[in-house]
Amino acid sequence: MKCPRCESTSYRKNGRRNDKQNYLCKNCGKQFLEPAFPRSLETDLFANSNGHTKVSMPEVTELSLVQNLPEEKATEKSLSSFSLTLAEELLQTILSPDWLESAAFSQLVFKIQQKNEIKPKLETGISLLLLDAENLKLDVNSELFLASVCEYPLQVKIAFANWRNPSIGKQDIELYNRGYQLVHVPEGKNSADAKMIAIGACILRSYPTVKEILVCSSDGILIHLCNELQNQGLIVYWVRRQGQTLHIENRNTGNLTHYSLAMATEVPSLEKVVEQIQDLIKNEQESINARLNSLVAIASLFQERCDINIKHHPKQPEIEKIIPVLDNSLTESIQEVKKEDFTKVSNGKTLDKLLLKIIQDIQIKSPETKLSVPKLGSELQKITGDSPNSIVKKLKLGSSFTKYLESSPTFTLKASGKEYEVIALLCE
Repeated sequence: MKCPRCESTSYRKNGRRNDKQNYLCKNCGKQFLEPAFPRSLETDLFANSNGHTKVSMPEVTELSLVQNLPEEKATEKSLSSFSLTLAEELLQTILSPDWLESAAFSQLVFKIQQKNEIKPKLETGISLLLLDAENLKLDVNSELFLASVCEYPLQVKIAFANWRNPSIGKQDIELYNRGYQLVHVPEGKNSADAKMIAIGACILRSYPTVKEILVCSSDGILIHLCNELQNQGLIVYWVRRQGQTLHIENRNTGNLTHYSLAMATEVPSLEKVVEQIQDLIKNEQESINARLNSLVAIASLFQERCDINIKHHPKQPEIEKIIPVLDNSLTESIQEVKKEDFTKVSNGKTLDKLLLKIIQDIQIKSPETKLSVPKLGSELQKITGDSPNSIVKKLKLGSSFTKYLESSPTFTLKASGKEYEVIALLCE
């Protein structure tokens, strides 16, 4: 006899409990009762098995009780009383504190938990696809879209065709590499459809966890298979092709989903298209309003900046400080120049006044703009209608407009890249 906890053989008697000898383990302190049958009987029973057949503990217990019964009581009535006695003793053993704390009870609980965990996994549903490969071809993207339509994972795919048919090409290799089960049918009209109906009608025998099934074929005869599968309680999707579009019909609800093979995307319904157009219009209106608000803000800032530049020009004093030249009569006449008609330039003094007015107007409107010789000449031509060079030659002031500006005491030229910047010189 061993301790049920540490299997130590070092123990001592520790009183009696339920008319049975109680023992105390010296190694771990566990209290346990004496076995329900003699140790010698257990040894004999196991020894007689020759190691070929293992005798379980309940069988050993039952055999020991049978051997202790008198022969005259081995009748039908005694057998019933024996079963009742055996059940009572088994219940007492199972419900005893020692049994509840034993390693055997822990193993029993563990096995029950394992079975409870396996049961929900077996009840988890899957989706299954049946494909008439002679009638419909599915690429990877189409297959992924069909899988997304289903609520359960697509785990089983079966394709039917006469794989010796040269029109199939290498489609069997492609489908096999994508995990399809290939079913070969002989030549003949609707041969693949017939085999597909035969296997599909009893699909629950081979795959009891199937909840949804995709019937992929445009042949109208497959409607019989769809109806049969619906009667078996499955959710059926009938997949057909029309042109470059796949039509996926939920036979249980009547809902239709469309998939474009050319664009590899779902074709939205009319309601979805209207909603998308409304969203686009709304987003565009919000974008236009936001841009208009930005333009209004920029215009307000620009107007405010212009008013500040006109009223308080920061560079006007600097311009007046650098200007050394001209007599007071020329400076005073700048304001009067605005009222004069410069369509006809008669002499160099009038030309200088006009050029000074052009420079001043440009600096007021855009203080940071650098006025080049071509730009000044262009503005002069807009006013007079004649080119700057022709005006200079007509007044005999030089050979060109640039030469005139270089020789004039009113202006100076400053090199700026490939061009020259014109700077007016006014006296204070």
